Amino acid sequence: MPQTRVTVVGSANMDLVAMAPTLPRPGETMLGTDFVMVPGGKGANQAIAAARAGAACAFLGAIGSDSFGVTLKARISAADVDTGHLRVVYGTSGVALVMVNAEGENAILVTPGANAALTGLTEDELATVRAADVLVAQLEIPVETVTQAAVAARAAGTRVVLNAAPARPLPDELLAAVDLLVVNEREAQALTGRGREAPEALLDLVPRAVLTLGGEGAWYGDREGTAVHVPAVKVDVVDSTAAGDAFTAALAVGWGEGRDLVDAVRWAAAAGAACARRLGASVALPHRPEIDGLYAPA
Repeated sequence: MPQTRVTVVGSANMDLVAMAPTLPRPGETMLGTDFVMVPGGKGANQAIAAARAGAACAFLGAIGSDSFGVTLKARISAADVDTGHLRVVYGTSGVALVMVNAEGENAILVTPGANAALTGLTEDELATVRAADVLVAQLEIPVETVTQAAVAARAAGTRVVLNAAPARPLPDELLAAVDLLVVNEREAQALTGRGREAPEALLDLVPRAVLTLGGEGAWYGDREGTAVHVPAVKVDVVDSTAAGDAFTAALAVGWGEGRDLVDAVRWAAAAGAACARRLGASVALPHRPEIDGLYAPA
């Protein structure tokens, strides 16, 4: 079977990750227990995760002219992701300040940096979108760019998977091009005013949707009448920072490889669980054998 071709359009950040027993409250200073600096950003994470899950992956993003940008490109390339269209812009790269508590819960502050300059995709960049089997996008870059990529993908018959994070209003033109929406409870609430009590409200926006529920698994539904709860894969959680990115990438790869979407969600749940067992973002993203080792078919 030929490799599934995935193009990811999204952000690249340097993640500055601090561990502490609890997350500090406003105005509080506390001592942490550990610190790591690792490449991240939802776009870069999902590109690396897709490659590790078995896809031939290309990444469209922007990094700064600083030392963080040099490291980001080197690490993304080292994961066998095609960075031929990764832009370098003058100034700072995106940075994420991540705090993680002893239960693996996190609080994240992102400053976009170069990601904000990813506007107006070129014809060569759009050709990379059109050549893919699946386009994966998020919302840490300008929504106009996401819309441009999604519309081009839809016109070419490329499936569009949108991880609508962080939550923001979505233009109708973008929603009309989305094949599969992936959101957590807060993002679902922002989009529909409803959360887990009425996940089917997402189907008023898009034909297929996944609502991730953390340790309780995920819900998948579509307009053909499917509505399924997929339980979480139980592991000892160390850091959930990039678990959602591992989930979204594996979901796109599994769907692109021909799995039905309910089974693809199960495989994606295994990817998210495998990621949560390690500290950090891109360094924690699982390889395919790890995903298969936790995957439990119905």
